[in-house]
Amino acid sequence: MLARYFKLAEHGTDVRTELLAGLTTFLTMAYIIFVNPSILAEAGMDRGAVFVATCLAAALGTAIMGLYANYPIALAPGMGLNAYFTYGVVLGLGYTWQVALGAVFISGVLFLVLSVLPVREAVVNAIPASLKLAISAGIGLFLGIIALNNAGIIAAHPATLVTLGDVTSVEAVLAALGFFVMVALTALGVPGAVIIAILGVAATGMLLGASEFAGVFSAPPSLAPTFLQMDLAGAFTIGLLAIVFAFLFVDLFDTAGTLVGVSSRAGLLDERGRLPRLRQALVADSTATAAGAALGTSTVTSYIESAAGTNAGGRTGLTAVTVALLFVLAIFFAPLAGSIPPYATAPALLFVACLMTRALTQVDWDDITEYAPAVITAIAMPLTFSIATGIGFGFITFTAVKLLTGRVRELGIAVPILAALFAVRFAYLAIG
Repeated sequence: MLARYFKLAEHGTDVRTELLAGLTTFLTMAYIIFVNPSILAEAGMDRGAVFVATCLAAALGTAIMGLYANYPIALAPGMGLNAYFTYGVVLGLGYTWQVALGAVFISGVLFLVLSVLPVREAVVNAIPASLKLAISAGIGLFLGIIALNNAGIIAAHPATLVTLGDVTSVEAVLAALGFFVMVALTALGVPGAVIIAILGVAATGMLLGASEFAGVFSAPPSLAPTFLQMDLAGAFTIGLLAIVFAFLFVDLFDTAGTLVGVSSRAGLLDERGRLPRLRQALVADSTATAAGAALGTSTVTSYIESAAGTNAGGRTGLTAVTVALLFVLAIFFAPLAGSIPPYATAPALLFVACLMTRALTQVDWDDITEYAPAVITAIAMPLTFSIATGIGFGFITFTAVKLLTGRVRELGIAVPILAALFAVRFAYLAIG
């Protein structure tokens, strides 16, 4: 039955290979069940409820991807967007986490609408490649500064804005060692390098008395503190439009890039280099984002870590379904997730930051009208603590330099319109 439904023979695979591939993918991305609750808890959300929401949203989105789109791609709350949710929208701009969840839900619904319309490819292709790459890199830099701060390696300073923290503290030393181990294990090709390092740092911290151990297994915590708590009315305000757009924009292009990248490595693209079931895949992602907001977590997106599973032979949705089932089982590890301190998850944030920042290497560094807007986009995100602001600066800069150099044709229609909207928003904020 499994072989027929997922067309295993057609894809040159079997049940055993798919199950092992699913386990491999899960191990490479399971760190999110520890990291996401830690980040969203700082926004005032109930850590146990967020843990359950994270597992359920990841399981739901991944199951839809496997059963509906038949792709070996897993989903979970996205790194970068969860940090923006907490540090940018809630702590930075002062919105409640309920309003932020409302913005995520609205972005998911808009994403779903775009997914079923025939204009989805046009929307993806309308944005210049340099800006797409810069957004990924900017989110990486944004994560990097958060990671170093959580580890205590950098700290705020009234004169220089940021300075060196107490690098001799137990937390800072353990975070640094965790990052070193994470990178080394990844270089050596060890599956689950990120989660191994996180658990290793947490265990060492407990032995040294820097944190406490709360156990491993228990009944799942209540989902009630976050379930259906999003404030949709509050999210429909003028100030939230750019934030909704940021959630939508990043999720859309991150998902498209991940889908194409992983599918390309796995040989799942058609003869024209396109994804055969793009609509189904985007529907799975957008549905998971809306459902995740209803459950109580930030934007759910496709994970590039899925490439670990395809490298292990995963070729069909059975790999994704396996990952989904493992996320459901993970719900019973709530005490372990609660035992993981911020200094243990900081190395994972920094590690993901490194992976995302390398996107800048693909920018055209021979054309200043391409790399200047890209650099502005990337550095604006961590320095303004806002993904939306970085995107806005990028669009405005790209439009301005193309117009001033007479290269209007390279702008298209979407970019100038978005640049104008962002310019109006910045003017509105300044006047207000």
